[in-house]
Amino acid sequence: MLSKLLALFKQERPRRRQDTSPSRKNDPTPRIPGKIEPVRIGELGEHKINIQLDQLPKDCRYLSDLLIPNPKSRTGYSQIDHFVISPYGLFVIETKNYNGEIKGGRKDKYWSVSSRYKMYNPLLQNEGHIKALASHLGEFKAAKYISMISFTMRCRFSIDPALRKIGSDELIVYDVELSEFIQRKTTRLKAELTAPIFTPEQMNAIHAKVNDLNITDPHARAEHVRKLQWRKYNG
Repeated sequence: MLSKLLALFKQERPRRRQDTSPSRKNDPTPRIPGKIEPVRIGELGEHKINIQLDQLPKDCRYLSDLLIPNPKSRTGYSQIDHFVISPYGLFVIETKNYNGEIKGGRKDKYWSVSSRYKMYNPLLQNEGHIKALASHLGEFKAAKYISMISFTMRCRFSIDPALRKIGSDELIVYDVELSEFIQRKTTRLKAELTAPIFTPEQMNAIHAKVNDLNITDPHARAEHVRKLQWRKYNG
């Protein structure tokens, strides 16, 4: 009887189930549940911007994701996120997706993100885009360009307060207030000018010309990105 009781306590422990899932170190793109991947974040950001631009007055037109020739650029091109054509001015918009405190002045070559790393001054970057556009739109000599840098709500600004005032032609805004700032700036320009800068026909001509300039060839776009990445890591 005693031997039977001892046999019961000596039963073999259940073996641990073998993990048949792929090894994490062999998975080139491990996924974290609940984490939005960078590509998805970019798509969400673009969707938010498009919603904002769709709210603009009917007399405004816009183009997005432009790649236009720019001989003065190291890549040979300028990539413009959004371009808004209004009767009173042309808005060139650069979008940024950062998380943290954005610090920098108008003349600084670099701005900082949460004092951890640097970013090239987006106003200087957008200035290059504006010059590229202006070189192609030389027949519109009265054109007024407004530079706008749009950040997500995941960051906060420690910048020159003038860059948030509607009287400036260089504006730092949050993506959710983009259409508001464009409309306020347009209202300000309308009050300052005696008449619109552009007629509807001229606005259509600008739209058509910039749209024709836009390079959609995927190979050219990929090469532009490759050169930008090389410059980023090699100086």
